[in-house]
Amino acid sequence: MTVTAPPRTSKAVLVAAWSVPVLVAGQFALLSGVPIAVVLIGSLRRRANRRWAAALAAVYATALTAWLAGPGSAPSLSKFLSPVATALFTAAGVVVAAALSRRAR
Repeated sequence: MTVTAPPRTSKAVLVAAWSVPVLVAGQFALLSGVPIAVVLIGSLRRRANRRWAAALAAVYATALTAWLAGPGSAPSLSKFLSPVATALFTAAGVVVAAALSRRAR
């Protein structure tokens, strides 16, 4: 019986995960959907990473839905997010990226 180690998190997924908080903090929150999609697709191989990726996608989907459905006239997702929401979204991105980085080792 051969025991194999679970697949490691790829560098593309790690780079995408770390780019999410950078994009959100840099006021490019709508563009952070691209690296979130990369993290979701790349985390299909590891069960533990799926939960982290799903949590990050849920935060993004909630913010995006609130912006699109809201009555506000904000021209972009970054302008729509309050400073507190931006900080929470950035913190969620850092937590997910750190968890994926820790699991990559």
